[in-house]
Amino acid sequence: MTHDDNELVRGSGNVYRDFGHPNAGLEQARAITAAKIINILDERQLSTRDAEKLTGVSHTEFSRIRNTQLRRFTLDRMISILGKLDEDVEVSVTFRPRQISAETPHPL
Repeated sequence: MTHDDNELVRGSGNVYRDFGHPNAGLEQARAITAAKIINILDERQLSTRDAEKLTGVSHTEFSRIRNTQLRRFTLDRMISILGKLDEDVEVSVTFRPRQISAETPHPL
């Protein structure tokens, strides 16, 4: 493969959308929120057990977040965890029409 065989493809800024996941916006929001929780634990050098003592949130939940096993978490639950870590959260939501592709069935 030569250098000329590579193609640059720009993403949308949401990897879940780029790979066609349903609920891509929600998945992206949960991933960003989980990353913030992980950053706080790292900055404060908190183990999952230390975080449990501080917040009352089970250490297994912190372990799931650390391992990006986010299916069990609602966005509001993760925001609540941030609040228990003494973080203020400000949420901004943007709405825009979906891009309809030839592969996506058009809604009736």
